[in-house]
Amino acid sequence: MMQQSDNNQAVGGHSKRIAVVGSLTQAMLNFRSDLISELVSAGHEVYAFATDYSEHSLRAVRELGAIPVPYQLNRFSYNPFSDLLTTWQLYRLFKQLRIDISFCYFVKPVIFGTLAAWLAKVPFRVAKIEGLGRAFIEPPQGAGLRCRFVRRVQVGLYRFVLPKTHQVFLLNPDDYQDLIHQYRIAIPRLTVLSGIGTCLHRYPYHPPQLKPIRFIFVGRLLQEKGIRYFLQAAKEVKAKHPEVEFLVVGEPDTAKGSISRQELDDCVTSGLIVYPGLVTNVVDWLAQSSVFVLPSYYREGVPRSSQEAMAVGLPVITTDMPGCRETVEPGKNGFLIPPHDVGALVKQMLYFIDHPQQIDGMGRYSRQLAEQKFDVVKINKQIMDALDLTNTSTAGPTEVNSI
Repeated sequence: MMQQSDNNQAVGGHSKRIAVVGSLTQAMLNFRSDLISELVSAGHEVYAFATDYSEHSLRAVRELGAIPVPYQLNRFSYNPFSDLLTTWQLYRLFKQLRIDISFCYFVKPVIFGTLAAWLAKVPFRVAKIEGLGRAFIEPPQGAGLRCRFVRRVQVGLYRFVLPKTHQVFLLNPDDYQDLIHQYRIAIPRLTVLSGIGTCLHRYPYHPPQLKPIRFIFVGRLLQEKGIRYFLQAAKEVKAKHPEVEFLVVGEPDTAKGSISRQELDDCVTSGLIVYPGLVTNVVDWLAQSSVFVLPSYYREGVPRSSQEAMAVGLPVITTDMPGCRETVEPGKNGFLIPPHDVGALVKQMLYFIDHPQQIDGMGRYSRQLAEQKFDVVKINKQIMDALDLTNTSTAGPTEVNSI
């Protein structure tokens, strides 16, 4: 864990009213549920802010012991009036709920949630930046004018907002270098965690499946996550080894650049891939696989899908990109390939096909790394210790409703 601190202030003391501010409920339940449970168990009152609550997700958040708070946020809009309305709505909610700590994650919630918390005079403001996001992607044809413009705006907003935090968490050293050294953003207190973390009990080790060898992709089916490179490589490998199987787990995204449902259906019909869609039992699909593949060129924090695959005991093929490279020790638990390089991906897939005896040993090393670096219990303890939230004198909320 890397830490920079010009501010020794911590939260400390008694039970706190904590606003956990994200975007989609699925992401909150997938990535924040362990932390929310820890905060509730420590006696804090947690308000879970998300934009798309359904009856199912309302119930799931309440079962964690948190209080659901719906709010409005357009994830993809560049309309400043829409973002100002979001900021105003969050400001009013923070004031109404008398929030003690704001904990914002993902780009827009970090920017506009932190701004709202500052305006509302929330006593302690936390930002968790899980990768720099889409604006910092370098596509094969180079970043376009719009992408460069959005990047400059995002950096400018970070320069304005992040100095108003009391604690910022990053997930990889590349983001630290970019934000602190390249863009010279003043951050009062900064900690680099080793990732989001994964629950090692929910993702236990399984000996890898070798007959047949199966390569698996898990994630949002966005171009920048590398899904099309995975499909291209599958086509080339299948031509030489028709017995090898390729699994794709995830759903097309509403974001621009997502693969279409028709493309997926065509790949299934041709026998190129097995596609179960978005599943709730990812661990079972990982346990039936041999090697995990993520040819991403997205500016990741540290991919949660890679951490889960490592916990289950799969070797990893991923790109030598910020965040992704944190999951691989080359030659020990997998391989790093250059982004956008289908030939390199095919080469490493063929290596595992030609050397199946390497899969088990590399998979065991993946599990070892997951235990050392990506145990969510250890990572959440780092977060709670940094905020001095581990012990309180009260038992938390007695009634769980929604706002």
